[in-house]
Amino acid sequence: MTMMKKKGTTIAKIRMKSEDEEEEEDMQNLPPKKRGFSRIDDSVELEMKSVELAVGQCYDTKEEFETRLKIYAVANKMDFDVGHSTPTLLTVRCWVGGCKWRVRALTVGDGRQFYVKTYYGLHTCSITMRSSRARQATPEILGRLYKDFVGGTGNTVTPNHVSDALTKRYGIKVEYWKAYRVLKYARELVTGSSEDSYEDIPSYLYMIRRANPGTLIKLEVDSEDKFKFMFLAFSASIQGFPFMREVVVVDGTFLTGKYKGTLLIATTQDGNFNIFPIAFGIVDTENDESWEWFFAQLHRVIPDDEGLAIISDRHRSIGKAITKIYPLASRGICTYHLHKNILVKYKGGEAFRLVKKAATTYRLSDFNVLMAQIQGCNRGLYDYLQKADVQMWSRVHFPGQRYNFTTSNIAESLNKVLSKVRSYPIVTLLEEIRSLLTRWFAKRRRAANDMETELTTGVEKLLWERVDGAKQLAVQEIDDHLAQVTGGSSLHVVNLERKTCTCRRFDIDKIPCVHALAAAEAKKISRISLAHPYYRRSYLSSAYAGTVMPRDVALPVPEEVANKVCKPPFVRKPPGRPKKSRMKIALEIAMQKKRPRKEHKCSKCGQAGHNRATCPS
Repeated sequence: MTMMKKKGTTIAKIRMKSEDEEEEEDMQNLPPKKRGFSRIDDSVELEMKSVELAVGQCYDTKEEFETRLKIYAVANKMDFDVGHSTPTLLTVRCWVGGCKWRVRALTVGDGRQFYVKTYYGLHTCSITMRSSRARQATPEILGRLYKDFVGGTGNTVTPNHVSDALTKRYGIKVEYWKAYRVLKYARELVTGSSEDSYEDIPSYLYMIRRANPGTLIKLEVDSEDKFKFMFLAFSASIQGFPFMREVVVVDGTFLTGKYKGTLLIATTQDGNFNIFPIAFGIVDTENDESWEWFFAQLHRVIPDDEGLAIISDRHRSIGKAITKIYPLASRGICTYHLHKNILVKYKGGEAFRLVKKAATTYRLSDFNVLMAQIQGCNRGLYDYLQKADVQMWSRVHFPGQRYNFTTSNIAESLNKVLSKVRSYPIVTLLEEIRSLLTRWFAKRRRAANDMETELTTGVEKLLWERVDGAKQLAVQEIDDHLAQVTGGSSLHVVNLERKTCTCRRFDIDKIPCVHALAAAEAKKISRISLAHPYYRRSYLSSAYAGTVMPRDVALPVPEEVANKVCKPPFVRKPPGRPKKSRMKIALEIAMQKKRPRKEHKCSKCGQAGHNRATCPS
């Protein structure tokens, strides 16, 4: 902690010669002024070399001097009693009677600065006595010491880690809940307090938009100036979305900070099958009002269109908001969530496998056969699937262009990436999101520019697996554009002009299927030209052409922005330990407890893969 400042000749005369070198070593810039004595200001920094006191040290206020005394007492395993305390004078002495350790500090003239006038730093009491009391070891003081001298404050650190570390370093026994408060305060010193973070939101969003022109930002507070909703879509994402397939996946995940809330995410997938974030929102909870507000802001980024598809889970509020804000768009539901609901409500592994096939099949004839089999196996399941609306969960009945999007996994994956920062104050959370997008855009822009193939590497890898299969097929020309492709018992017709195939994989995914590859090879047509432009390297480069810049701090924030009031929302804090993970459904709990199937081995030779009757030995 930089606490010293060179004094005038009046103060210099009272220094002892042995203390001059120590004072010269510790002299640095003064810390900022304190707001109060009950809370240590975040700007006060400790020196890593020493927390010793010295004659001549200067402190901006009496509160800063008291804070330094507490830090000194805990670090040196002692305690003190206050002798005299006035606005201009403070004297303390070791709490053990008869000990000569003492400090005296006072102001000079009319100033508020406190100077150490007298300091006797040698104890004449026993270490066992003076270390038996630790009244100054408050969570704030221990939090400062832990952050600067002991350990980290990452998400993997637990209160037990903090308690053990402080005990070993300073000989102080810290019970669990006190260690929890110490860790919480230490994290606030690193990331800032939640209350200050809400106060800083208007200024932070203004600086982000100033550094990223074209960024869409919306902050809404209630009648009492308390935070309600927030929306953020970076200009780089807005400019890059036209080079993506028109499919938006939305999802929400809870925040674990002091004031809770829900993080809403809208994302899509680029032509290389990477996650492409579009917009973020923070709301109080997932309900009709919050989702409608989020989609209303998203509508300013992505207008309603008949070719647009929106994928989500089966949350009713999402469905209502899409119907109201995006009436022309096609809505699809995540098949993974549908499958989980089926596993909970209905039994039967065979019926479940049929549902998975029906949801992902490309041809209507195959879908009808599978649904007939489901109806025969489980009539209740069949009725449930019909009630869930086959247009939303089945690929073959989807009215719009869904491409390869059958689940909301890309949004879930982004939620997983942000899981470690969801407990941070809101401004710190937004800055982590900004930093993530900055890294992703820079890395993928460089990768796209370095690609040597016309199509993206993800599509090239997919086509590589189909090329060998295409060579095994027989092609019969029908006319200039149509070709009959046969292989074994299968027969399909490919239209190279319309880019369709009767297997419908080519139609839906917009990537040439194995039959289209065979037909193009026979007609000497470039197979690259069959893929949709969304999968080309040029589109990928254009999608990541924009940059995500950090906030602009070079210029001051206008007064009307800096003075805008944004208070933390009201949150009822339940008793007990704060929950950090969501409640798991019965299926997830059952899957965790499920034992893996034991591998069968031959009783004759002890090897796997066969039994005694087929043993080769």
